[in-house]
Amino acid sequence: TYWYHSHSGLQEQSGHYGPLIIDPIRPDPFKYQRDYVVMLSDWTFENPYSVLRKIKTMGSYYNFQKQTVVDFMQSVGKNGAKATFADRMRWGAMRMDPTDIADVTGATYHYLMNGMTGGENWTGLFRSGEKIRLRFINGSAMTYFDVRIPGLKMTVVAADGQNIKPVRIDEFRIGVAETFDVIVEPDGNKPYTIFAETMDRSGFARGTLAPQMGMQAGIPARRTRPVRGMAAMGMMPGGMSMDGGMAKEPSTGMKDMKGMKSMSSDGMAGMTKGMEMPTKPGGESFKHGPDKHLPGSAMVSMYATDQTASPGIGLGNDGRRVLTYKDLRSLVPYEDKRKPAREIELHLTGVMERYMWSFDGKKFSEVKGPIQFRHGERLRLILRNDTMMEHPIHLHGMWMELENGQGQYLPRKHTINVKPAERVSVRVTADAPGNWAFHCHLLYHLEMGMFRVVTVA
Repeated sequence: TYWYHSHSGLQEQSGHYGPLIIDPIRPDPFKYQRDYVVMLSDWTFENPYSVLRKIKTMGSYYNFQKQTVVDFMQSVGKNGAKATFADRMRWGAMRMDPTDIADVTGATYHYLMNGMTGGENWTGLFRSGEKIRLRFINGSAMTYFDVRIPGLKMTVVAADGQNIKPVRIDEFRIGVAETFDVIVEPDGNKPYTIFAETMDRSGFARGTLAPQMGMQAGIPARRTRPVRGMAAMGMMPGGMSMDGGMAKEPSTGMKDMKGMKSMSSDGMAGMTKGMEMPTKPGGESFKHGPDKHLPGSAMVSMYATDQTASPGIGLGNDGRRVLTYKDLRSLVPYEDKRKPAREIELHLTGVMERYMWSFDGKKFSEVKGPIQFRHGERLRLILRNDTMMEHPIHLHGMWMELENGQGQYLPRKHTINVKPAERVSVRVTADAPGNWAFHCHLLYHLEMGMFRVVTVA
């Protein structure tokens, strides 16, 4: 299960995308009687460049869910006045808001399932007892969805077009550009709602599985929008860094940053180690170095951790079994079993107030050259998110094998969701000569410079 889209300007936001299904040479290792594509997307009647201009002028332009005086008083009652004021001061210093979950929200977006609104109710038919394959594709420009089908368990059988060991779940989060295939077994003469709720809870896409057209089930109530804690910046509550020391504010006006130069992204891209790499880096906190990637990054998480076992913000606290990256396990080991010979580390950086997004603090227009992969080499790519936003990072032309603790059965993905203050590592076999795009798949982040070229030679 794949999809295609325009890479010219902001055409994708205007509907230049669609599913791309490739039948396997050999039968899939799971049975099903029906097969439906479920393509999720976001649509605005505004000109996409008008949307970009608004969030470039004010990053929170579409955030209509900011905290209120009531929220403040509740925080005082729960955490005390001192801690609450200190927390607000820290967010103010970063020029961010803890309710900044999505850059563009239901304030302008209509959320679609196979091009249809919730009111139009896309419907897939079934006979009781059939196994149905649902190919979920997130073809949106900017929206993460949390997907569930009340009353039905889902068995995840593929991720980004690659078969995995089946995982039985109640809900999964799908980042922009990701695909997940699930098997469901509806029974009885009743409908089931396919409910895709946006991560910021500002809207939803909805469809129905039903024995006949015209039927519909209830629509779940939307959950309370989540709020980011200081953990999103790699800090413990109360402003303490994870080693117990006071965490430094990542404000551009900090005295200890004066005179610091941002590290060249080309220098970072070329960071290598001649020694053999460990099989699984991560699983611990990694403190950020003295470089803050200024001025291209006003947000710098002090510590980054492996979060592959975490379902993500707003999930995992209601008893539902939620898919995590830790669950993904390839059905077969892949051909290249070499250990990585070197590492490349890239930092995901940004300034929400100015709506600048980049790698290593440099927009694409500011870098001097491509990231160099040697043809045929086996390398480890480390992605460290210094921002408080999720980023779906996409590599063209080659697979990324996610290092999630599955040994020789690492899952292959073309898009990796990197959470705030997360450190993710993947293995790459550079087997495709040429120039390849490497970018954040949030369309407006890409347009603002979160893009690089990878050259394999």
